[in-house]
Amino acid sequence: MSSGTLPITDRQGLRQALADANVPTLLMVYVQYTQDAAYLERFAPCIRSMFSIEPTNIPEELATDLRERLFELLTRADPPLERPLSREFVRRMMSVSVGEEVAAEQVPVLYDQMAFEKPVPRRELPNRKQPSADFKVAVIGAGMGGIAAGVKLDEAGYNFTIIEKNADFGGTWLENVYPGVAVDTPSHFYSYSFEQNPDWSSYYPKGAEIEQYLLGVAKKYGLRDKVLFNNRVLGCAWDEAKQLWRITTSSGGREQVLEFNAIINGHGVLNRWSMPDIPGLKDFRGPAMHSAGWDPAVDLRGKRVALIGTGASGAQLGTATAPLAAHLTVFERSKHWVMHNPELRHDVTEGIRFALREIPHFKEWFRFRVYWFSGDGLYGNVLGDPDWPHKDVSISAQNHGAREYALAYLRERFADRPDLLEKMTPDYPIFGKRIVLDSEGGWLDTLKRPNVTLETRGIEHIEADAIVLKDGTRVEVDVIALATGFEVSPALGKLHVHGRGGKDLAETWGKDEARSYLGIMVPEYPNLFLTLGPNSAPNHAAGVNMVIEAQLQYIIEALDMLVAAGARAIEPTVAAYEDWNRRVEEQMKHMVWTHPQARSYYLASTGRNWVSSPFRLADYWAMTRAPDPAAMRLS
Repeated sequence: MSSGTLPITDRQGLRQALADANVPTLLMVYVQYTQDAAYLERFAPCIRSMFSIEPTNIPEELATDLRERLFELLTRADPPLERPLSREFVRRMMSVSVGEEVAAEQVPVLYDQMAFEKPVPRRELPNRKQPSADFKVAVIGAGMGGIAAGVKLDEAGYNFTIIEKNADFGGTWLENVYPGVAVDTPSHFYSYSFEQNPDWSSYYPKGAEIEQYLLGVAKKYGLRDKVLFNNRVLGCAWDEAKQLWRITTSSGGREQVLEFNAIINGHGVLNRWSMPDIPGLKDFRGPAMHSAGWDPAVDLRGKRVALIGTGASGAQLGTATAPLAAHLTVFERSKHWVMHNPELRHDVTEGIRFALREIPHFKEWFRFRVYWFSGDGLYGNVLGDPDWPHKDVSISAQNHGAREYALAYLRERFADRPDLLEKMTPDYPIFGKRIVLDSEGGWLDTLKRPNVTLETRGIEHIEADAIVLKDGTRVEVDVIALATGFEVSPALGKLHVHGRGGKDLAETWGKDEARSYLGIMVPEYPNLFLTLGPNSAPNHAAGVNMVIEAQLQYIIEALDMLVAAGARAIEPTVAAYEDWNRRVEEQMKHMVWTHPQARSYYLASTGRNWVSSPFRLADYWAMTRAPDPAAMRLS
């Protein structure tokens, strides 16, 4: 449970770090070393939850006293000793830090995700049967999921190969290079728990910085020699006689068949562009680029740019594009809730980066607060209250509070533009689909620029040099930017997967009926493992990285179960699969995504949400610690 070394000799750097740093996080560092419960309780009445009406109000003299105590502690020649802490005391520390009760069942997941304790490497676990070098695992994709899979498989001693269609690591963050591309979840949580990064330049960094982080992780863990780059997986077929998978790949027009004992599919779902079905789009003479297929060589300066789409990517792209364009016309297809986040455009100060790098335990406690307020603390926004009286506009008191917060921001930014307020205010409960984050000088202010028009009249068709609206108006444009999202159905895209008896997973699922066991496995498809499979995406909060890690924990436990039993194949029972899907469907009835006015890419054409997990992150983490032997079929 440490980072940095003591004593800290850069006293000036430490002073700046203590001045810049969040006081509750500094308090956690101090109390961890001193175990001074009485001092901890002096702060407890002053710290409030981020969701509380009353703000945190720590007296300056108390904050100054903490900084001085911590400065002395961290610089003294005889560094403080690391002493074990009881989990109950740590839980009290956590509760004080965030100004609300942290339940006991949350503590194990918090220890895991903050890396408060360094686990024993799996290959060093006593009495564990080590996998044979002849047991080969294929990982499809070298993005966030594939990189993590490589790290964890290597740690567990498995022989693995990553197969990647692109020329390098990164997945989404390699492919998406449109202007303004950035993560919309906090960087200090949007990273691996086992490789926390103290050097993020901002709280919501641009795509290139995330790509560099992933490349750095891949390099540190020596993954490059384990990857077949520029190889696209076309299909996977289970060979019943050999009890292994035959994977067909294509590279440079040449196909080859490779054999593996198990497959981890980490190719993600947000990697297939959704091109809008607009008549005449192919007739447009200028550049027409999807955000995920952006050509950086196209110069937007002085051009008339059309932006189709106002979701998260559209907001980023529009904010970055408007200052360059002669005129930007934004075509709104559906309304998205916009929430104010003042940190969205803030850089991380050098003092904070110093604290994250040099002060032991600071980065773990910093990540804890970020996780708490961007993770399961938001679950109440998507969980309905059956007795809530205002179901037409919201689903619970917390959801209504979030709606009022977002409305207040819209009204403030558009106080002088009632036309934009009307065009941008959704009529469905907030979090019914993915929200858009904003701050001063961002998306809403962009829409107010004199060279920007928000168009809601609908597109009839596209001509060689113009977009024609449903009322016949022609909008002449030079470039079309398509921020129109991704095709999540069918779940496998063009990948063909055939299990026992040649059973076709695409046919099993159909276009809209993807189902699995825990979002990880499917009966009749032995040794096939999914990451971010059906109903496992954390759409209530940040945490895609956490879900991936939880799933890999489960997958490697399943592989270990297979190896320990001396078996050749493992898959879930049909009973376990059906029970899991019943639980998902029952819980989904209570979630905001099933509200009749909420339509999003989470929903299939039938209206069923097969993408989102209806459970808390902590609940899903607990479900995926290890396979239930009774739910598994070994053969």
